[in-house]
Amino acid sequence: MGIENFITFIITALLFIMTPGIDTMFVLNKSIGQGRKSGVYATLGINAGVLSHSFFGALGLSILIAKSALAFTLIKYVGAVYLIYLGVVKLKTKNGLLPNVAIDTNEKKAKSDFWTGFITNTLNPKVALFFLAFFPQFINPTQIHNPVPFVLLGVTYAIIGIAWYMSLTLLASIFFDKIKNNSKLGSRLNKFSGLAFILMGLKIALTKN
Repeated sequence: MGIENFITFIITALLFIMTPGIDTMFVLNKSIGQGRKSGVYATLGINAGVLSHSFFGALGLSILIAKSALAFTLIKYVGAVYLIYLGVVKLKTKNGLLPNVAIDTNEKKAKSDFWTGFITNTLNPKVALFFLAFFPQFINPTQIHNPVPFVLLGVTYAIIGIAWYMSLTLLASIFFDKIKNNSKLGSRLNKFSGLAFILMGLKIALTKN
């Protein structure tokens, strides 16, 4: 299939995924702040973003973005503004972790975490650059222009990511079950989450091409 040293890729990818970063912070934020369901949807959204980067990379679009200062800057700032917006919303939230709303509204909120995770990951140009630098190391040079190996590596990376972040979600949601009825602690956690999102947005904004 044009892939070399696949076992090495799996081990290396797992180490990269386990290294705390924006995605880890996002999943933990959702799992601790809003519960297991939000963490699951956030995990699926982030890894859907991984698949989108894999698809773009296979088509060569990521290379165009990496080489275009304007495209890189535009995507970078859109992603940064989106994260900062989420942070400001969190800071303004005066309720605890679970406002008194209907169950179907909570379900809708959890599903929106999928799209938040997807957009956050897709609009992070560092992910595209990472894939462009990392994936070719495990693709046979004669197959470097074949999109299939790139997509297969992306799918593998996403599967590993889902397994790891689901584990984090299950562990982190335990804290949610213990503090969900503590409105004072919930309010403080919202403030912490808001600051975390804003810092993540600033980190993306300061990324250099």
